[in-house]
Amino acid sequence: MSSNINGLNGPSLPVGAGGGAGRTSSTAGESAAAATSSAGSTPSEVQITDSATLLSTVVQHLQSLPTVNAARVAQLRTAIANGSYTVQPGVIAAHLMQLEQTLAQISGG
Repeated sequence: MSSNINGLNGPSLPVGAGGGAGRTSSTAGESAAAATSSAGSTPSEVQITDSATLLSTVVQHLQSLPTVNAARVAQLRTAIANGSYTVQPGVIAAHLMQLEQTLAQISGG
């Protein structure tokens, strides 16, 4: 799958183009023109991997979720304040293992 990235499909400049030590006879415009003529007239494209596409989908989903679950925060504050909050290492470990397995399935490994 390939996508053009808006605003970034101009000419590619060769490494070291755009000025620097020892460049006295050409301008940045001449460098861009040279890069365009050597690269052809087609716009540059960026190849997006399947993993990057999936990551983008995950990010979009996460951005649609509320930032803070206020009810859960209040519940935890109360439990901590009255001493009834307990850490359950087995539950934490099980969730971490589940996360690792899900990530392995997503990445195909």
